[in-house]
Amino acid sequence: MSKSPIAKVLGGPTGHFPVEAEIVGYLANTWSVPTLLVAFAAGWVVILGATNLLVKRHNPTLGSGDKAAILWFVLSTLRESEPSLSRPKLIQDFLQLELYIYSLKALVSLGQIYGDILYYATSMFDHYYKGITYCRPEAYYFWGYYFFMNFIWIVIPGYLLYSSIKASGRAFQALDKQSKSAQGDGHVKKKN
Repeated sequence: MSKSPIAKVLGGPTGHFPVEAEIVGYLANTWSVPTLLVAFAAGWVVILGATNLLVKRHNPTLGSGDKAAILWFVLSTLRESEPSLSRPKLIQDFLQLELYIYSLKALVSLGQIYGDILYYATSMFDHYYKGITYCRPEAYYFWGYYFFMNFIWIVIPGYLLYSSIKASGRAFQALDKQSKSAQGDGHVKKKN
């Protein structure tokens, strides 16, 4: 097998880090970077476009923030797992859980934040204490891919977690206000 241009420069058989890693069944990429980026972007446009149409058809009055959150969760779900024939059913079920949407958003967002922090922590631990680096040595790769592309999964879920907590707080305040007005002076009367 001939080495890729990156592997020739870096000396590893695959061009991946750590250099000594053996990847069973590795096939070198034959597509150019622009071709890969266009294919990747086109795939996401199709997937997120279809999801957006499904969301609009199922619930046309859904706010843009909630639509963006659904698209975010679809993107996150597909990034982490293989495509499945049950995806449209999953999205439809998610839309029917409007009663629980804030709790669900908070739970999933917290899981995404936890996973990202865990990824950063284990990578940094291996780097500083074991001397194993999983990242290419170029600074733009470290800051562009490793830091920024993963940091997105802290910022957006962080915002969704914050908005879910605020919305839940408003719901509890409204419930408390409704409960107090139903009781008259806000006190529960003892039974004789």
